[in-house]
Amino acid sequence: MNFTQFPRRKYIQSSTPIEPMPGLSLALGGNVNLFIKRDDLLPGAGGGNKTRKLEFCMADAMEKGADTIVTCGAIQSNHCRLTLSWAVKEGLDCHLILEERVKGAYNPDASGNNFLYQLMGVKSIEVVPGGTDMMAAMEKKAAELSGEGKNPYMIPVGASNAIGALGYASCAMETMVQLNDMSLKIDHLVLPSGSAGTHAGMVVGMTGMDTFIPVTGMNVSRQKQAQEKIVYDLALETAAKLGITKEIPRDAVVCFDQYVGPGYSIPTDAMVEAVKLFAQTEAILLDPVYSGKAAAGLIDLIQKDHFAQGANVLFLHTGGSPALFAYMGTFRK
Repeated sequence: MNFTQFPRRKYIQSSTPIEPMPGLSLALGGNVNLFIKRDDLLPGAGGGNKTRKLEFCMADAMEKGADTIVTCGAIQSNHCRLTLSWAVKEGLDCHLILEERVKGAYNPDASGNNFLYQLMGVKSIEVVPGGTDMMAAMEKKAAELSGEGKNPYMIPVGASNAIGALGYASCAMETMVQLNDMSLKIDHLVLPSGSAGTHAGMVVGMTGMDTFIPVTGMNVSRQKQAQEKIVYDLALETAAKLGITKEIPRDAVVCFDQYVGPGYSIPTDAMVEAVKLFAQTEAILLDPVYSGKAAAGLIDLIQKDHFAQGANVLFLHTGGSPALFAYMGTFRK
């Protein structure tokens, strides 16, 4: 895979760690050996997976002469936080459109990412009702900014297009270099599956390198069939962009939807227990929306003997812990 053919901002100076989780493994019975890829430690204000995608998206924006970024997400969006942070670093304006997926949930005075948007000097925030056509909302904002003489560039939710997904195809390469250096054989990779760019990029990278490591996504919003289609379609588009001729088999994309709960960003008891367990056995902070629900799924699969005895399972931590502070009431019940 040749990433030098694409414009790229080099925000990441070193590989994120792969660490064993012996305390958590023991707490879950010791039948599976758990490891974690710490993309929560990526640079950017508060860390998280979107920085990998934004290396490519921001570079594309700047190559096109953009002076303004328009993006969108949920009201506590980690993607919006990180897009804003890299826009600040690049000297670009940034406008956010936030979808209130749970009616009445937006609070401009909330902690977590809402506070960080203000702290970093976001140019504007527009809150729209759940179910809004977010691309249309961004296009409308971009048209307004163009009318004011700006040159806006739109980054989709989660930076999850073929440009952004390049970041996780590259992460797959980084991961395999580390595993080879560590002489660590991984039998399974588990990650959160939301806007699809992380999941699709990792599938493309792992399949393109013939690693034979299965990748499982834990859904945070959609049902299994819909999510798998979105991930697979984006994987095909990303592979084509990279010039990968090897077929991406449909069964390379696997999702579980049992851990979403009532809906996106709505807490579940299993998520709360997973976040507490990671914190109290490994001192690792998950977030309530993505990594927390993915960890709940991981724990449940382990308890149901989904993985073979003695398997080495790698969990991709996509970050987002600043959002914990907007959910303190949930954890203090």
